[in-house]
Amino acid sequence: MPKHAPRHVMIASAAAAGALALTLTGAQAQAATPLDYVALGDSYSAGSGVLPIDTSNLLCLRSTVNYPHVIASRTGAHLKDVTCGAAETKHFTQAQYPGVAPQVNALDAGTDLVTLTIGGNDNGTFINAVTACATAGVLSGGKGSPCEDANGTTFDDQIDTNTYPALKAALASVRAKAPNARVAVLGYPWIMPATAAPSCFAKLPVASGDVPYLRALQDHLNAVVQRAAEEAGAVYVDFARSSDGHDACAAAGTRWIEPLLFGTSVVPVHPNAFGEKRMAEEAIAVLGLG
Repeated sequence: MPKHAPRHVMIASAAAAGALALTLTGAQAQAATPLDYVALGDSYSAGSGVLPIDTSNLLCLRSTVNYPHVIASRTGAHLKDVTCGAAETKHFTQAQYPGVAPQVNALDAGTDLVTLTIGGNDNGTFINAVTACATAGVLSGGKGSPCEDANGTTFDDQIDTNTYPALKAALASVRAKAPNARVAVLGYPWIMPATAAPSCFAKLPVASGDVPYLRALQDHLNAVVQRAAEEAGAVYVDFARSSDGHDACAAAGTRWIEPLLFGTSVVPVHPNAFGEKRMAEEAIAVLGLG
C-alpha cells in the first residue's frame, strides 16, 4: 500500500485483513475438531482373530487394529468402537450378549461418521455355506459341485427374503439415532477366488465346482448390502476389485482373508491385519477423508 494512501482505503484494507484472519481462524478450528466416529458391525468390522485383542470386552473378540482403529488413527477421528464378532443386523437394536448393549445406542445426533459391515451372519449365511461346502468338498475329494447340488438357491433365497429387509431396518435404526452422520457400509472382501486352484484345496477344502458357487453367493450378498446401503442414503465401499487376488487361497502376505486351514488367525475365513488395513484405506479413499 502507498505510504500516504487515503484513510478510507487503509480502513477498508484493515477490515478485510481482519475478516480474513477470522475466516482462517474458524477454518483452522473446524479442521482441528476431530470427527465423532462410531464403528458398528460384525466380526469383519471387529477384526476378530487379529491381535492384539481389545480386553475391554472379550465377548466381542474385537481387535485394537481393526479397520475402525486404522481409520481413526489415519484421520485423527475420535472413535467409539462397538463392533462385535458374530453380530447380526438385529443386534443393532437388541443386546447381543448380557452387558453388550444394542449397537445403535452408541450413536447420537452429534455423531459425524459411522462405518459398518453387517449381514453375513444373518441366516448363518457365511458359516453355514462355508461349513456345508467344506464338508461336501472333503467327502467328494474335491470333485464336482456337491454343495451346490445339495443346496441350490437356498442361501441366495434367504439373502433376498430375510437379509435384505433386515439390512434396511438396521440402516434405518442407524439413521434415526444419528441423523447428521455420514454412514459408510463396507462390503465383504473376496473369500474365494474366481476359479478353483488345486493348491487351495488344502486351505479351503471346497470342491472345484463349488468354488464359483460360493463366490457367486458372496457376490449376491454384497449386491444386496450395496442396494440396502444406497437406498438408505449411505456410502457403499466396494471391495470387488481391490480384494480380487487377495482371497483366502492367496499366499500369506498377499491374502486379506485367512483360510479355513493352515492360516495364521484363531478365527479362520476372516480378515487378517493386512486385510483390515486395506479395508480401512479403501474406506478412507471412498469417503475422501485424506
